[in-house]
Amino acid sequence: MDPFDYLAVLFSIILGLAIEHVLQGFRGLILTRGKVKLYTPTLIWAGLTLLFALQGWWANFGMRTYMSWTFMSFLVIILHSISIYMGAALVLPELEGETFIDLREHYFAHRRWFFGALLAQVVLSVGKELALYGRLLGRTNGEFHLIFALALIAGAITQREWFHKFLAPACCLLYLLYIALLFARL
Repeated sequence: MDPFDYLAVLFSIILGLAIEHVLQGFRGLILTRGKVKLYTPTLIWAGLTLLFALQGWWANFGMRTYMSWTFMSFLVIILHSISIYMGAALVLPELEGETFIDLREHYFAHRRWFFGALLAQVVLSVGKELALYGRLLGRTNGEFHLIFALALIAGAITQREWFHKFLAPACCLLYLLYIALLFARL
């Protein structure tokens, strides 16, 4: 077994759990739709967290030829996967019991932790490049990371609803462009 196959098991499990969590959340929204007040930014971010996990898994395949593994490089990759999971775990509330759920209320109650987890993804993505290859991201990739980081910081500190209604679709479009430009092929 090559080292990547061995190490990929753990980050694959973590990313798989993130995907499962978001999908279970969407399932819960459907099953409890009569007692849930929807909020568009929450739904967009939930879709994006699913996409973050999928893209993270896709991008990690690029490490399959890497052979100079250290514990530090492994740790950064696992922490990146954990930050993706935490974003997925925070984006939607638990939908059990008979309690009425307001997704807007949940969003604003947990926005700092949620955006913090997403910001950790960005920082750890840069950290992966440093830990594996000893360099910063390329220009285009670095510019996207900087834009995402600034947007996520703004999301964490801004309470204005109009801003969050703009931020979610803007980040969605930006992330789709990011994938199209940098990760369309393995």
